[in-house]
Amino acid sequence: MKDLKGNPLRLTSLNHVSLVCRSVEDSIEFYTNILGFVPVRRPGSFDFSGAWLFSYGIGIHLLQSENPENMPKKTEINPKDNHISFQCESIGTVEKKLKEMEMKYVRREVEEGGIFVDQLFFHDPDGFMIEICNCDNLPVVPLAMVRPCATANIPTKRDHISQVL
Repeated sequence: MKDLKGNPLRLTSLNHVSLVCRSVEDSIEFYTNILGFVPVRRPGSFDFSGAWLFSYGIGIHLLQSENPENMPKKTEINPKDNHISFQCESIGTVEKKLKEMEMKYVRREVEEGGIFVDQLFFHDPDGFMIEICNCDNLPVVPLAMVRPCATANIPTKRDHISQVL
């Protein structure tokens, strides 16, 4: 049996997130003016409309929808929905800016062992969820180091494989 640990695909980092948009222009404006991304060169051989943006060590690739009028638009801000999260220096500063820009957002706070994480959730022009947080307050602890009772309700692929063997 192959080792389930490690990096079997030898991945090195997250390269980009690709998002289908109603309007690439509106999304460029949002991701550059609100989130601080910078437009970068996109291969000219692409035969479809889109744009590439880059910042924080990752890219966002915007793709123009072929049927923008048929794209569903989410209006409810649900922190449990698909989203991309960005770390910030000051959650207070971010919240102040969101208020100044009259952006609709939801604030959440997570507590784990006396450590608090603040989260702000809002949508891009197409309803894709964005989270801004101070998530680095919470240490990243591999599950192998966590007491078994703390993860008892979370079945893993390894659990399933060990039950099969």
